[in-house]
Amino acid sequence: MERPAAVSAAGLRKTYRDFWRRPAVEALRGISFEVAAGSVYGLLGPNGSGKSTAIKLLLGLLKPTGGKLEIFGREPGDLETKARIGYLPEESHLYPALTPEETLGFQAELFRMPRAVRRERVGQLLAMTGLTHARHRQIREFSKGMARRVGLALALLNDPDLLILDEPTSGLDPQGTRQVKDLILTLGRRGKTVLVTSHLLADVEEICDRVAILYGGRILAEGRLEELLVRPGETTLTFPTPREPRDLDDLVREAEAASGGRAELSHPKRGLEEFFLQIVREATRGADAATSGAAQEERPPAPFLAGK
Repeated sequence: MERPAAVSAAGLRKTYRDFWRRPAVEALRGISFEVAAGSVYGLLGPNGSGKSTAIKLLLGLLKPTGGKLEIFGREPGDLETKARIGYLPEESHLYPALTPEETLGFQAELFRMPRAVRRERVGQLLAMTGLTHARHRQIREFSKGMARRVGLALALLNDPDLLILDEPTSGLDPQGTRQVKDLILTLGRRGKTVLVTSHLLADVEEICDRVAILYGGRILAEGRLEELLVRPGETTLTFPTPREPRDLDDLVREAEAASGGRAELSHPKRGLEEFFLQIVREATRGADAATSGAAQEERPPAPFLAGK
């Protein structure tokens, strides 16, 4: 059964004008796409392709020049719609003199959360992002990766139905990156809608159900990843390596005879991220001297995000 659209854009256009109201830059040129509720959608493209403009339109920060844009069936500028959105910008601009706990508490007050709910959610998000130990430190002392974790916690504070993440793994180490990707997948399974922009295409490939590739304000390709990335006319067969090398040669010859073409022999490879995390986990268990960034336990999503 087709899921309803959380985001729907039809013929969306945005033209920036100069001081005299003359058309200067046509950032979006009639793009159309839909993001199904409960899916993870990737908005991709090189710098200047129109991604940032599309996000600003979704957030209601800009008005389109033409076309139609709806979020949960309503205009992006609607206040009730905005309350259902969480946003992580590419650069998080935080108050440097505040602590993570104060930052999250201040944001929670803007959402008018009851004090008990505020205290519970702040504690859960600090634990999930690994910032409990630094909850009373000023953000001016944080690394980019730690500040990124505060920004992610802020985006999740209101338990949003639509989460917009602009380069969500920027500044994070491989373990933090893995945790963010696992969180995105968990939110998608819970029924949340996640829209991601990223230049790290390997991450996008791992988490997104569907992607759109923009260039020059237009969508050049859009669809499910499994359909876009398949190589038509080629088939991969994976099996245990035979003990005798000559058996492999026989299999290759049989495959070539059956297909009428040349068969290539190779061994499946794991990803670099998987290999890296395995090495770090093994080193953490048996190391004489600890590396602070590696001593990170598995952190499940905050209970309120997991629907508990």
